[in-house]
Amino acid sequence: MHRDDLFAYLDTYLASATFNDYTENGLQVEGREQIKRVAVAVSANLRSIEEAIAWQADALIVHHGFFWSKEPRSLRGFHRTRIKRLLEADLNLGAYHLPLDAHPEVGNNAVLAHALGLQVQETLPREARLSFGIIAAAPSPLDPQKLRDDLAQLCQPQLIAFLEGPQRIKRIGLCSGGAGQLVAEAAHLGLDAFITGEASETALAIAREAKLHFFAAGHHATERFGIKALATHIQERFHLTTRFFDADNPV
Repeated sequence: MHRDDLFAYLDTYLASATFNDYTENGLQVEGREQIKRVAVAVSANLRSIEEAIAWQADALIVHHGFFWSKEPRSLRGFHRTRIKRLLEADLNLGAYHLPLDAHPEVGNNAVLAHALGLQVQETLPREARLSFGIIAAAPSPLDPQKLRDDLAQLCQPQLIAFLEGPQRIKRIGLCSGGAGQLVAEAAHLGLDAFITGEASETALAIAREAKLHFFAAGHHATERFGIKALATHIQERFHLTTRFFDADNPV
């Protein structure tokens, strides 16, 4: 299919224009017009770019792309090398950050909740500090250690778990990636547990004092779910060949 048709569809499906993000969502680096093979990865780095090129992909779609608001705007060093390889290979690069966190079908939080057997109750409003996260419920009260074990199996064994909450878990907040600093907001919402990617220094004390279970299952690990689900959606809808390229990233 044509490159512009694919990214126009993704922009609409993920409602990317409705987000006040701190990066560019959508097509970031333009490559060849015709697309048959789509590689996906959590982040656009030299490794994922080289893997996509070696696989002869026509497009690479990621969660973490380029052009972040706090990054230097000059193309020097590793920034130049990444862009150079994309242009040399005529490879399209697309990125969807907050839209892929928040989406109710292929979003990181929704897919992770379903993988844990949880029922999504509500999406938190964007004006809330814990925006782009969700609140989910367990069909029956969960044992905290079982939730920890399930997360370890789905994400990574070395996850951080502070089991400081009630004996049984009912309501759980999920906000993938680097949302560890929002543990206080999770406590104010009266949740039994909060799942995110990274832990903040204050997380343990807040979890103890608020009697909240806290889990940091990896920034990269919690954000594999959305991009993989998006690849499946692209393959099923457009009959394009897709492939997920993972990285050994413990953070």
